[in-house]
Amino acid sequence: MKHLILLFLLPLHALAQKFTSAEIARYQQQANRVTIIRDNWGIPHIYGKSDADAVFGLLYAQCEDDFKRVELNYIEKLGRTAELKGESALYNDLQIKLLIDTTEAMADYHKAEPWMKKLLNAYADGINYYLLKNPQVKPALLHRFQPWYPLLWTDGSIGAISTAELTVSELKNFYSGEATAALPEPKDPEYQTGSNGFAFAPSKTASGNAILYINPHVTFYFRPEVQVVSEEGLHAYGAVTWGQFFVYQGFNKYCGWMHTSCNVDVADMYAEKVTKKGDSFFYEYDQKLKPVTEKKITIKYADGGVLKSKTFTTYYTHHGPVMAKRDGQWVSLRSYNRSMTSLIQSWKRTKAKGFEDYKKVMDLKANTSNSTVFADSKGNIAYWHGNYVPIRDKSMNWSKVMDGTTPATEWKGLHPVEESVHLYNPVNGWLQNCNSTPFTAAGENSPKKENFPPYMAPDGENFRGVNAVRVLSQGSGYTIDKVIASGYDTYLSAFAVLVPALVSSFEKHVKPTDSLYAQLHEAVTLLKNWDYHTAENSVATTVAIEWAQKLSPSITRLYINEGEADQVTMTKRFAAEATLSQLTGPLTSALNDLKGKFGKWQMPWGEINRFQRLTGDVQSKYDDSQPSIPVKYASAMWGMLPSYNSRAYPGTNKRYGVSGNSFICAVEFGPRIKAKSLLAGGESGDPASKHFFDQGLMYSQGKFKDVLFYKEDVLKNAEKTYHPGEKR
Repeated sequence: MKHLILLFLLPLHALAQKFTSAEIARYQQQANRVTIIRDNWGIPHIYGKSDADAVFGLLYAQCEDDFKRVELNYIEKLGRTAELKGESALYNDLQIKLLIDTTEAMADYHKAEPWMKKLLNAYADGINYYLLKNPQVKPALLHRFQPWYPLLWTDGSIGAISTAELTVSELKNFYSGEATAALPEPKDPEYQTGSNGFAFAPSKTASGNAILYINPHVTFYFRPEVQVVSEEGLHAYGAVTWGQFFVYQGFNKYCGWMHTSCNVDVADMYAEKVTKKGDSFFYEYDQKLKPVTEKKITIKYADGGVLKSKTFTTYYTHHGPVMAKRDGQWVSLRSYNRSMTSLIQSWKRTKAKGFEDYKKVMDLKANTSNSTVFADSKGNIAYWHGNYVPIRDKSMNWSKVMDGTTPATEWKGLHPVEESVHLYNPVNGWLQNCNSTPFTAAGENSPKKENFPPYMAPDGENFRGVNAVRVLSQGSGYTIDKVIASGYDTYLSAFAVLVPALVSSFEKHVKPTDSLYAQLHEAVTLLKNWDYHTAENSVATTVAIEWAQKLSPSITRLYINEGEADQVTMTKRFAAEATLSQLTGPLTSALNDLKGKFGKWQMPWGEINRFQRLTGDVQSKYDDSQPSIPVKYASAMWGMLPSYNSRAYPGTNKRYGVSGNSFICAVEFGPRIKAKSLLAGGESGDPASKHFFDQGLMYSQGKFKDVLFYKEDVLKNAEKTYHPGEKR
């Protein structure tokens, strides 16, 4: 099935391709049509004559801030990570290559409409010009970027790959012919990605203007903050995924969009009935045998000083690539992980001129991984739970492996947007989504679950959703500052379920004469008197979180399939059924762990929950002896709206944040845009830059900076103004 080839690694300078004089002249001409203004936070404001000029400048500016992240995102999407990380990444690359065909991306580029081809060319030229002007930057693999690279993605989020729960372990088992154990679950039970989006109608705001709250929860430094403006009508501000040329979550002067990850079923597994005749495989479909398509895929991987490669014979049915073997049957995957239409939709929404315009963009139906919270300058607010939704037989459970032999399990096109779960201008005046069910998006005015097939919204409720509904149901007279304060509510709603169960069981079953009473009475009393809000000086926060991490894993499961209990239901069930030992055993363990690390368990949360930005070097590690900032926020797992996922690392006793709130922004759509924003750490990935960590303290305290949306304000706060290629 595989062939092994040895290739000696060439020096980087031998791999680099020189740029022609014609290319260099083209780059310089376009650079002269672009102005980059860095404000006093290092945020790049890019002004171009055309949309393509703005894209050229945007990619140049991204490379200035963190070329390494730009390159790594494309290395991953090209299925070349193993060339850097070695054989351990081999099957991750195989998964990518099975799902994302580079030849199709190239073909899409060549048939792209002229306006899109200009953008794609400008994307590649902007990065390549940066490499030309910065020879000290040594790419890991990609010495020349190609204009078809952006067509390797769908929704603009590097992690947006739909595999319908088929794992890399299963893929390895199938294509290696070796039975390997499933990859272990993440060691950190608190780790949670996701996002929050809130929208407020004029009836709920002090000014009578709509307000949008943008709050993605991703790995820190995952997206920079940018502004792109052109004389062709582009004027967008927000967060852009490293290496993409459109604002992913943000706003223009007419409207704003906030994406939250959802669990809409966009990919399905098919059990194929395969037989072998001679040297060929066939699969049964509609009572006929069809040939299994075979394709050779070669993947290179680093091994010491040698670059090796493995060639796989991979298999496809009309459903898609074969990704696993379950119960003796091959399992293929139908999905939508790359398309030109997705990129078109991502670009066009940045130029939408309000609600009606944005709905037309949604009608492209190519956003596979996101829900959208929306607001505009005319006072409209809206929510769409997903966008790309295949039509299926409603009587079947599509979270299961489907029968691949029958046409009954085929998709029947895509649902029109108006048939999907959505909500426009609810009478309560607010909308929210926190990666939770859409059926609480507007409290009592939410869509009704019984009106939609289960595959449209299998998402359950989580404690962030519970908390958001609690907070927004109580508010009125919202300003930007009040919206931010609501988004930074420090209540941990999960503990309103868990702590009373612990207290009740302890008080009912543990007598003052018991040894367990002496061990736990002080901690239980502390939790009993706690208001479930985090604070830097709160010992109860420390005890609760360290305890909850050791409870049943059933309370941390967020994404569910049809018919399964959600996180809130499972937590309530656990709290009602847990025995004394199931509650107190983890508490004893948590207190002992704290005493082992710090000499006592009475540790304020801010003393152990820290923010420290690493340099990005291979040797850079979290270090208790180095400066760090206390953070009062906690994981979204427990209902925290301002998410801060932290954990201890090898060699540390303290916990360090790695993900959660990243780019946060509140924007008001009046006659003149007003907005405030905040980044985790800072704009630049260069430790030598003053913008590497200049927002670190603000981030830890939830203090926002003013967004400079209009050029006159940018100029007043300009730090540097230059054309791409000029020294800053």
